[in-house]
Amino acid sequence: MTQESNPSRTKVCPTCGTRLSENAVRCLVCGTEFAPKTEAKAAAQKTERSVQAASMPKLTLSLPAAIGALLVVIAVAVGLTFFLVPKDPQTFSTEDTPTPSESPTPSLTATATLPATDTPTATLQPPFEYTVSVNDGSCSQIAFNFNISVQSIIVLNNLPSSCPISVGQVLKIPYPTPTVPPPPTNTSLPDIATQQACETVQITVQENDTLSSIAANYAVSMQSIKEFNGLTTDNVFLGQTIQIPLCERAPDPNKPTPTATLPPPYPAPNLLLPADGAAFTLANDVVTLQWASVGVLRDGEAYQVVVEDVTASQTRRVTDYVTDTKYIVPTSFRPKDNVAHVMRWWVVPVLQSGVDEQGQPIWIASGATSEKRVFTWVGVAVEGTPNQ
Repeated sequence: MTQESNPSRTKVCPTCGTRLSENAVRCLVCGTEFAPKTEAKAAAQKTERSVQAASMPKLTLSLPAAIGALLVVIAVAVGLTFFLVPKDPQTFSTEDTPTPSESPTPSLTATATLPATDTPTATLQPPFEYTVSVNDGSCSQIAFNFNISVQSIIVLNNLPSSCPISVGQVLKIPYPTPTVPPPPTNTSLPDIATQQACETVQITVQENDTLSSIAANYAVSMQSIKEFNGLTTDNVFLGQTIQIPLCERAPDPNKPTPTATLPPPYPAPNLLLPADGAAFTLANDVVTLQWASVGVLRDGEAYQVVVEDVTASQTRRVTDYVTDTKYIVPTSFRPKDNVAHVMRWWVVPVLQSGVDEQGQPIWIASGATSEKRVFTWVGVAVEGTPNQ
């Protein structure tokens, strides 16, 4: 039996798919011509090369160019670090920063206290003993002799409000309290007060003005203008400012007499009786207040007398106006109970400035207020305790 040889190798036409012999150079069906075998191999190699991935381009730099590029990169990195990183040197510090120890707080130096202004004060002395004699009729007499108040004797000796005493009784008498001078007030001096009360007009000396012409123009004497402005001569100068005292103007015979200049403020009245702290009992139906005159009062001037009961739950007060230097406390102001009431009183010079809608006078102070004194007054007898 004869063994058949292997069939020859074939190839497929790439155009129509007809299987042809390996050596065919032309397709019998579609007429496509085939390239030689060597060309097929070259095409296959070319196809393999086209299938391979493309290689990266190679960049070749010289050494100086590479160093320059590296320096540029370093400069850019340093610049970004400088502008982007906060400029806090402690951020980059790797060393432990020692905690600063607290400095001791300095102790405050004591401020030197300025000495107080020297204010006159009364130096008190211990009381002395006094034996009541036959000539001593009452506590009021003893208080008057030693220039002290009855109330001080009552308090110091623990006596009743009526202050009963007997001959031979030993009393403790306090020394009179020295009178402390009152603090200075802003009351103007008489001449300054008169000057302030005078109506004035201010002028400026013009060209061709003289002191005599100015005085004649305002009907004020040259001497008054000189005294009011402190001038020593009769000369005045251009542009000089002068005050004309209209209160010194000469009276016009065709006009009524002008109102007189207000008097200077009166001093405080000096209170006389009763003594400070005097006690009045049932035997005293009338209490008379007395003070020294401050001068001759003019029309429309008077003394304002104020008496108030400071012991009552609601302060009672009576205010009256007199031209005399004494005042009798009304009987209606006498207390209605058996408690010793403390009465306080003072006096003020006043001036009538007009009348109100009811026709009552309106008073204003024309002087300083006097000191304030007190006295006690018992209204009714103390009721006895009924026997059990």
